Amino acid sequence: MESTTHILRRLCLAAVLGVVLSASGRAQSVSEYQIKAAYVYNLAKFVEWPSEAFKTASDPLTICVLGQSPILVTLNEAVNGETIDERKLLVRQVSEVQQASNCHILFIASSDRKFLQAVFRDLKTPGVLTLGESAGFAEEGGVVDFRLEGKKVRIEINLNAAGQQKLRISPKLLSLAQIVRK
Repeated sequence: MESTTHILRRLCLAAVLGVVLSASGRAQSVSEYQIKAAYVYNLAKFVEWPSEAFKTASDPLTICVLGQSPILVTLNEAVNGETIDERKLLVRQVSEVQQASNCHILFIASSDRKFLQAVFRDLKTPGVLTLGESAGFAEEGGVVDFRLEGKKVRIEINLNAAGQQKLRISPKLLSLAQIVRK
């Protein structure tokens, strides 16, 4: 009999590949950013935002990319217009931290690591799931960090950062992640 963790990993992988392959329209080599875009979409399914993160019940779930990153195009192709819990997903680019107050998910590329301290210091609105891809992102205060191990993307989750943002993360997702408590 398979363990629950093994089953969840297989389901997550199947969901990731389904999103990636349907977004690309054909089976071809899967890029790092296609995998990360699929992870963003699937992570959003396992996070509960505080009620004050949305003005109305029909507000979209907004995924923002800070600065320039190849994931922006991939996210637009993969998830823009999809829905989670009856909320339409909207992808947009922001060029400065102050614009992130209207975001529910904020992706910070490794090339924009210089903004990390400003993001963690100036982001006052609760309910922003910060995602990063640079070493130490979760330890420095980000909620979710994507780490590449060979050709696999792994996730780290900072529970204290999630708590500060009033985000509730499903135990199913937590069981698949490396937990950071800083």
